[in-house]
Amino acid sequence: MKIIHLSAECYPVAKAGGLADVVGALPKYLIQEEVEASVVMPKYANEWMADQQFKTVFEGQAPLGDWQFDFRIQREMDDTLGFPLYVVDIPGRFDRPGIYAEQQTGIPYEDDFERFVSFQVAILDWFNEMRVTPDVIHCHDHHTALVPFMLTQSYRYRDLEHIPTVLTVHNGEYQGIYDHGMQNLLPYFDYQNAGLLDWDGQLNCLAAGLKTCWEITTVSPTYMKELSYSSHGLEGLFRSEQQKSRGIINGIDTDVWDPETDPMVAHHYSSRRMATGKRKNKQVLCEKFGLDPQHPTISYIGRLAYEKGADLLPDLFRSFLESPQTVNFIVLGTGDRSLHYQFEAMSDRFVGYFDAALDYNEPLAHQIYAGSDFMIMPSRVEPCGLNQMYSMRYGTVPIVRSIGGLKDTVIDLGEPEGYGITFYDFSLRAARHAVQRAVDLFGQGRTMAGLRKRIMNLDFSWNASAKKYIALYEELST
Repeated sequence: MKIIHLSAECYPVAKAGGLADVVGALPKYLIQEEVEASVVMPKYANEWMADQQFKTVFEGQAPLGDWQFDFRIQREMDDTLGFPLYVVDIPGRFDRPGIYAEQQTGIPYEDDFERFVSFQVAILDWFNEMRVTPDVIHCHDHHTALVPFMLTQSYRYRDLEHIPTVLTVHNGEYQGIYDHGMQNLLPYFDYQNAGLLDWDGQLNCLAAGLKTCWEITTVSPTYMKELSYSSHGLEGLFRSEQQKSRGIINGIDTDVWDPETDPMVAHHYSSRRMATGKRKNKQVLCEKFGLDPQHPTISYIGRLAYEKGADLLPDLFRSFLESPQTVNFIVLGTGDRSLHYQFEAMSDRFVGYFDAALDYNEPLAHQIYAGSDFMIMPSRVEPCGLNQMYSMRYGTVPIVRSIGGLKDTVIDLGEPEGYGITFYDFSLRAARHAVQRAVDLFGQGRTMAGLRKRIMNLDFSWNASAKKYIALYEELST
């Protein structure tokens, strides 16, 4: 069985969020199950691409409206990711370092529709010339969601319309919404069916993909349910398409996220040597941020964004920092500028108890997972969430709002077989109560140590999830 994943991101090639982690891991686990899996993504002008060798496997010219563009399909020669990686090289479209925006300014590219339409058209033109086409095309998010539409509607790809398509919604917040006039850039199709591109009076790439793909998946069962009543206007569409929808929880790449071998942490450890390993890594972490390792250390890693609930953090942290209790707080992330200013002011005010690294720093993230006692995720929206699984892999107890994939992966300590701290309401009061529970737990040394060992031995690998995807592929291709 031949599965090809189409994505704008893939770790470690180019990453903006959890989409990259999924696309960079799932194919490896499919291959372990003897499924032929590969990834196709744009060729960005970044450092990773510059360091690899590529071989051109196809060259062509394809339409973008009334224009023609040249493109090349190249394969990374050494398969360093553990699976075949193909990149689409389109001069003038992706030969820039940023994925979706200028790296220096953060301003989104104005030609994003043209960029990702040409990317998808180039892939389908390549497929048109293949002797052995894929058994299933697996599309990820709105950047590749026009592939199912073009396969079913564009005359240019009639020979491919029999190929089943899966569309995974990693985050329904982002839908690829444009003016209807942009549809003229697509390969010619019957304009009587232009309604398939429409949602709420605009061209909506995600909506078009949901309507025309063979199967919809989301990255957790709970998020699948949530989309039917909260998806930025697509609620009715998700409800109408529920008969072809299912939620499959993401896994994590346990080769990358392994405290015994992780090259990005200062001291390696396993669940058997957890106490020593956590203590040494906490010492390193606290030294970096000027904190006292004797105190419970609670960290946040992620985008400083509304959907992540990051705006709750300043008041939450201050409520403890201004109290007689001694708690350390660490923030790693970038995003909302007003939050940057607040965290910078807090770093100056609460020296020795709070600090923030306001940037994207993958090695530091690994050290924070290894050295922290708790990881907080107060998300408003969390399709799956990977940070809670990463933290548990490193013996760091999650404090999460029970939403989306967080609800599916973290069971509260108050429940049978529970192993985390959860709260339901998005409120300062609820979050503060959860953090207080964590502080109290930290004071129970033996209980805390036993819990750390237990969460390190939980299995959040891709093994089970990959088998579910394989079952889906087999259903579609038979």
